This record gives sequence, structure tokens and C-alpha cells, in this order.
Amino acid sequence: MKAAVLEKLNSPLAIREVFPTQLLPGQVYVKVLVSGICGAQLHEIRGHKGNGKFLPHLMGHEGCGIVKEVGPGVTTVQEGDKVVMHWRPGSGIESEFPKYHLGEKIISSGKCTTLSEFSIVSENRVTKVPSDTPTNLAAMLGCSLTSAMGIIDNECHLKFGESVAVIGCGGVGLNLIQAAKMKNAYPVYGVDINDKMFDLTKQIGVDVFTCDLEFIPHKVDVILDTTGVPEVISKAFDKLAPSGRLIMVGQPAPDTDLNIFNPLSMFDGQGKSIRASQGGGTKPDEDIPRYIKLANKGALDYNTLHTDTFPLDDINDAFDLLKTGNAGRIMIKIGEDDE
Repeated sequence: MKAAVLEKLNSPLAIREVFPTQLLPGQVYVKVLVSGICGAQLHEIRGHKGNGKFLPHLMGHEGCGIVKEVGPGVTTVQEGDKVVMHWRPGSGIESEFPKYHLGEKIISSGKCTTLSEFSIVSENRVTKVPSDTPTNLAAMLGCSLTSAMGIIDNECHLKFGESVAVIGCGGVGLNLIQAAKMKNAYPVYGVDINDKMFDLTKQIGVDVFTCDLEFIPHKVDVILDTTGVPEVISKAFDKLAPSGRLIMVGQPAPDTDLNIFNPLSMFDGQGKSIRASQGGGTKPDEDIPRYIKLANKGALDYNTLHTDTFPLDDINDAFDLLKTGNAGRIMIKIGEDDE
């Protein structure tokens, strides 16, 4: 099977032929239909996730596929099921790390990888969905949509009518804007140094778009940073309203410092807060069915979020586009439903 493999840090991914090992208890063999990509993979390519010692390894953590085989003990899915592939643990067995043959080597990989034609996945990283669930929607429910909805609902505890600023309006930022609007936040600011994101943020519902955080005229109740840039986060803190919450969605690079100016203001109101997101606290088997219902009734827009599609062979071109910031959610088309 064909797979995108990270062989060397800060280098393009290699398209290689890899072969699965025998399924262990709690493992599921999935034919991958489509995968999303995001900044988390850029962090992996740069070695920012401590993954350098595990090279070479497979990539991707958000996808949709069809179950082809189940290993011993698997009870939550069966052959033929359409599934969301996700990094947050759900129901079922937490399996050992999957292994693959790469030439004469046996390589280990993550418990959910999606940038390959087939993937061995831990049972608790797949969730069955109805067979008519749109494939791109199912893939986005692996991370980008579920994380954004969970961040708004679970981690920042957004109240009706509170103001929100989303810094960095790429694939994740657009999802956060949509989720905030669904919760009747007002106003919702979109902040991105790339003015080409103006039209896309407006389509998804932002009230005010600006290229500079300093141009936001008021203090903001909730600020969601997707950039992971410490200097940006420091400036964002100064824009928090009393009792405001700043959620770090994007991860800073290792060994960087975050400076908080005028820390006494942390005591304003009921106390300002800064916290790191944990995937929105998503519970895949509980949350994914709810979000599918919202999409089916037209309340959750996933089509506007999807701006570009690439084949697996062009994965490095897809990451080059991601780096420019000129895209929403980029999807990698890998397999067909009817094969």
C-alpha cells in the first residue's frame, strides 16, 4: 500500500510502499478514503512533537475510511462499516502501537494515521457513522470540526452574547468562528495577517475581520489563538476583558518563552485565565453523532470550510499550500467508497 512517510525532519514526505503486520488485539484495518491535514502535521515534520526519535513513521490524524478487517477483541465496528478516524480516544480497546513493513524494516506508527491507502488503527480511534455520511464531513469530524465545537462548548465555556476573537483563520480558525457563531457570540472577530482570508471568514460568519489584533477596539471575552506564536499570544492577553479566557489552540515551538505583560491584570473581574486546548475535550462516540445531525439539518457548514483537494501523491504540494495560509481545510483524496 502507498503511504506518506516522514523519514527525515524538516524534509518533504516520501511516498513509499508499506505493508501491514498481522492485526493485534484491539486493532482495525481501514481503507482510507480521505484525510485532512493541518498545522499539527507541520509540527511533526519539524520535530516539535518529540517524534524525531521515532522516524520513519506514518502521518495524519483526521480521516474517513471503510473497515476491511478487525483484530481480536474488537466489538465496536465490523467489516464494511464507514468510520471516522480520530486522534482523541473513544470507545473500544486501546491497542498497541501499529507496526508496518517498510522494506526490510519494521516501523512503529501512531494509533491513528490517515495519510496512506490503508491504515492499522486502534479500536478506540475509530467511530462508526452512517454509510451515507459525506466523506469529507466524516474526515473533518476526526479533528477540525470536533475540536472547534468542543473548544467552544467545553473549554472556554462561551456564554450567549459574549465576544470572541479568533487569531489565525485557517482550517481550524474557520471552524472556531463557525462554532462561536452557532453559540450566538457577538461580535466575532477574525484576525489573520493574510488579508486573502477576508472573503472566507465572511462566508463562515465573522462579524469583523482585521489583519492586526491592535485594531480590535474593545476588550474581548474569549480569545482563541491558533498560531502558537508567543509574541501574538502575549499581545492577545492584553486584549482580554475582565474575567476573559485565552485558549491556546496552536502549539508554540519547543523551548520558547511566553511573556505576560502586566500580570496583575490576571486578577481583574473573576480572574482572567490562559489554558491549553486538549482537542476540545471531545468524546468521539458521543459528539460525532450530534454533529452529523447538525450537518444534516444544515446548521453545520463543512463545505465552505473545505477549500482544496489533493491526491496523496501530491501531499507535499498540499503542505506547501498549508504553509501559505491561503486555504481553509485541505483534504487529501485517497480512496473510493465503491471499491
